[in-house]
Amino acid sequence: MFSNPQQIISQLDLQSGSRVADIGAGSGAYALAAAKAVGEHGKVFAVEVQKELLSRLERGARSKGVHNIEAMWGDAESVGGTHLADDACNAVIIANVFFQASDKQALAREAARILEQRGRALVVDWSGSFGGAGPAPAAVVSKQKAQEIFENAGFSFERAVDAGANHYGMIFRKK
Repeated sequence: MFSNPQQIISQLDLQSGSRVADIGAGSGAYALAAAKAVGEHGKVFAVEVQKELLSRLERGARSKGVHNIEAMWGDAESVGGTHLADDACNAVIIANVFFQASDKQALAREAARILEQRGRALVVDWSGSFGGAGPAPAAVVSKQKAQEIFENAGFSFERAVDAGANHYGMIFRKK
């Protein structure tokens, strides 16, 4: 039913030493997969608006011996809200977050701001409600709508990725 973060992250082709922001990191499944992919010389900024999830994410990473994740409070729906510098990251992950965002365009613009030129954004989200297992039907953002939002924020569509039966995945490149 749910996506496989490790398998999805492998399609992003992260390099050792890369700097990655996981926006809306939640419990940290994608951050942990990215941390493994970028290695000990890389860095993952796990940005989350729900403060109680940050300590859980940090404890989970430590218990797995992962030390290259920095859990940060941030609201990615405002310019500068992630607290990351302009061009700070090689890649951004926005997984299972887009349907929850009230200002989707602002979220895409903040992702563009923190990405270096030609940096990549991985977007994974629910493709439907699936009888309530996913988001409410009205909250589902179609793949086409998500692509339109990211293209309006200065990205070009690079390719689709396999995100499982109930999700879509796309990689965009900052123009």
